Amino acid sequence: MFRFILSFLGGIFTTITMGLGMVVLSIGAIFWVYGKDLPSHESLAQYAPPTISRIYSGQGQIIDEFAKERRLFTPAEDIPDLVKQAFISAEDKNFYQHDGYDLRGIGAAAVDAVKSRGQDVRGASTITQQVMKNFLLSGDRRAERKIKEIILASRLEETLEKDQILELYLNEIFLGQNSYGVTAAAQTYFNKPLSDLTAHEAAFLASLPKAPSDYHPVRQKERLQARRDFVLKEMMENGYITQAAYETEVAAPLRSVQNGDFESFRAELPPRDYFTDEIRRQLSEDFGEGEFFTGGLSVRATIDQDLQPLAAESLRRALEEYDRRQGIWRAPQTRIDPGQLGDETAWRTALAAVDIARDIDLDGPWYPAVVLSVGETSARIGIEGVVEDEDGHFIPAQDVTWARKKRRDGSLSGKAQRAGDLLEVGDVVHVRAMTSDEDDSFIRWSLRQVPEVQGGFVAMDVNSGRVISMQGGFSYQDSVFNRATQARRQPGSSFKPFVYASALDSGYSPATIVIDAPIEINTPQGLWRPRNASREFYGPTPLRTGIERSRNLMTVRLAQEVGMDVVADYAERFGVYDNMGTFLANALGSEETTLYRMVAAYAMFANGGERVQPTLVDRVQDRYGRTIYRHDERYCFDCELASLDPGYGPRIISNRERVMDPITAYQLTSMMKGVVDRGTAARTVNLPVPTAGKTGTTNDAKDVWFIGFTSNIVAGCYIGYDQPRSLGRGASGGGMCGPVFQRFMEEATQKYGGGPFEVPNGGRFIKIDRFTGARLNDDATGDAVVAEYFRSGEEPLFGVMFDGGFAMGQDLPLVQEVQPGQRQEVTTSTGETIEVGPNANFGTLSSGGLY
Repeated sequence: MFRFILSFLGGIFTTITMGLGMVVLSIGAIFWVYGKDLPSHESLAQYAPPTISRIYSGQGQIIDEFAKERRLFTPAEDIPDLVKQAFISAEDKNFYQHDGYDLRGIGAAAVDAVKSRGQDVRGASTITQQVMKNFLLSGDRRAERKIKEIILASRLEETLEKDQILELYLNEIFLGQNSYGVTAAAQTYFNKPLSDLTAHEAAFLASLPKAPSDYHPVRQKERLQARRDFVLKEMMENGYITQAAYETEVAAPLRSVQNGDFESFRAELPPRDYFTDEIRRQLSEDFGEGEFFTGGLSVRATIDQDLQPLAAESLRRALEEYDRRQGIWRAPQTRIDPGQLGDETAWRTALAAVDIARDIDLDGPWYPAVVLSVGETSARIGIEGVVEDEDGHFIPAQDVTWARKKRRDGSLSGKAQRAGDLLEVGDVVHVRAMTSDEDDSFIRWSLRQVPEVQGGFVAMDVNSGRVISMQGGFSYQDSVFNRATQARRQPGSSFKPFVYASALDSGYSPATIVIDAPIEINTPQGLWRPRNASREFYGPTPLRTGIERSRNLMTVRLAQEVGMDVVADYAERFGVYDNMGTFLANALGSEETTLYRMVAAYAMFANGGERVQPTLVDRVQDRYGRTIYRHDERYCFDCELASLDPGYGPRIISNRERVMDPITAYQLTSMMKGVVDRGTAARTVNLPVPTAGKTGTTNDAKDVWFIGFTSNIVAGCYIGYDQPRSLGRGASGGGMCGPVFQRFMEEATQKYGGGPFEVPNGGRFIKIDRFTGARLNDDATGDAVVAEYFRSGEEPLFGVMFDGGFAMGQDLPLVQEVQPGQRQEVTTSTGETIEVGPNANFGTLSSGGLY
């Protein structure tokens, strides 16, 4: 009997032992099978998480940021212990004891699952396992994934230190509101750095990893607070905070940016605009879109934060003034259901959801508003961000009398006499506060609309090509299309300086005479008869007067004389075109280009003919602080010295390519200075420093331009409809773009200064009559006298005329007849009086262009 009992017990023991062996072998086999083809965990040691790329101004202020996942990587040593302790308490309190997986946790989760009959299934994953899931595995809840997770976690524990694993976790974890990692989350929820977080705020963040959407700080506030308090209790039980600290922290209210308790970090960022979006576009091309959005780049922009708002304001003012002169009110594109307007909360919610520009500031901010009701004379409006008062806010009748409403069929109504003639209930519009010029007191709310006409503006340093200001349209939020860099438009007469530059480098001089007379040219499209803007002809005229008065016929003849292949070579050398057509009409700016290219080309006139590479970026650094791009490649010989002798500065040597002879550049600059002093820009451009430039107006005034420069800043503007059509009679580059340039450059010259254009060596000044090209005595004075710069050793030929080889059009007058009294007297310094050639009647000031 005893032997039977021993035999029975031995059998049971053997069975149990063999069963356990089989279980062990089975588990081993399972782990062996699933462990064969697992992804490598060793790459995590070189992990570089996707992080935010930030754009900084020259003063170091963040002006924009771009990211697919909003993450700010923080090394483990820079993450406060309090934050680490909060997450360990919430997610894995045995983190520092286990080997990657927690058997006690797994067992407890299994018991809970059995007790709840599958209703309460939790993962029991350690932080190390979560790292494996987030980086190398999927997030599905299957036993196969859990086994792989455990295998990889144990391997990772052998490869990395605990704090390295925690660093991966705390930088990778998603915490809601497009925030990845604890640093970005602290900024998103509290607008604080990690070092400033309190225990209850750290517990707040540690409550989110399970399901951020289920713990929203506003919609699920009570649930989040309960979870936060649980984490605080765990921190106390784990010995991370004292009982007294726990009681203090758990009593603290749940506060967040989303609940309105803190100002959002985004409030410190200016609205995204054309400048930073163009940086995104260009760097995405240079480095790749993936690297830009995930590489954690630090970009130092060239923007001048003082002048950029002025550039936007100057262009907007010109566009709105033109739009108001048209006197047309276009029906709003967006309306709110009148049924939502009876309750203030309802209409404010609906208005906040409307896609409308909120970045416009012109004589004060423009506010989105909705028409609540229309009375006999006025319309009551509800304004976003403006508190309702007892009387309400209104658009009065006197504010709408400037406009006629454009009907749906395109016809126009009569002049508005009351607000209801333009507005309907539910219309979403822009309004701004009209205030007194004397004491800035409020007068009334004024109705505004985004102009249909658009334009662009660019300003840059003539020596470095650093773009200091850029505006690509009226409002970035209304239209992200950047008309400064992306819109290809006909430059019109603003292209003429390149024709004149090619002539000056081909042996012509500012005193060279070109005949201003009718031309007929046979083209495949028929007979082309270009003409001047004044529709008159002025006979033999010096080059200087031709560019000052923007003479089309002279330009065509000059281009024919020099050769369009030479003109095209110059335009390509300056970067205006990549491959310019050699059609004669292109001498008048008929081939399209961008404002950005034109302004960069003019910078080379201003700096004496040296190559300029325009840039919006000074420097780009990678996530580790290494410089991977620097715009300024000049070499500083003395910058490494500890000190310099008093009165001496470092020597910076330019290695830029020369694209134009410096004497040619000065001659052209002097001629373009005449455009501003007495030519087509004289009415609107008048700066306290020497200024040169050129206007441009295309055929039918579809585009108007002005590009000008001082000794150190070049700026340009164009205005036109996105779908080109005439801007109307009287529209010109000088009249519309000139004021934009003037407003901006008044402030720019105060900041950057300006002086006489540098005269290069190797030449001499000779006085000539700017109307006839005749040489005058060195002591001659008078309005017609101008000192031209000629190359030394070169004896200018005076009186030689060029006609481009064109025959005169049949039955067309050669020149306008000279009327009596058109000759003028010049007084020399000795008191003698001499008579010089006729002063042609130039007609109205116009920029010429394509005719």
